[in-house]
Amino acid sequence: MTDEIDPKGLVREAYRIEGITIGECRSIFLDWALSLPEGAESGVAIRRLLERHATAPEGHPMTAVLVEGLDVAQPPRRRGGRAGRAAG
Repeated sequence: MTDEIDPKGLVREAYRIEGITIGECRSIFLDWALSLPEGAESGVAIRRLLERHATAPEGHPMTAVLVEGLDVAQPPRRRGGRAGRAAG
């Protein structure tokens, strides 16, 4: 089963691979991100994947990679004060 948030079923399969490493999960995540439809919001898709796989075993490396990806997918925040003026 594939859908708009996991078009190739990559994340689903990652959760099924016994003994998968964090490095392998990062590689799968990159392939997944590149397969998202144009204009798709990766942060929204990652949150939906985390909800879908919430019952995965605790400490699964794919969950850790998705959480890392969610941190990266956040829009940049404006820095105020001196830090904002010095950066620009």
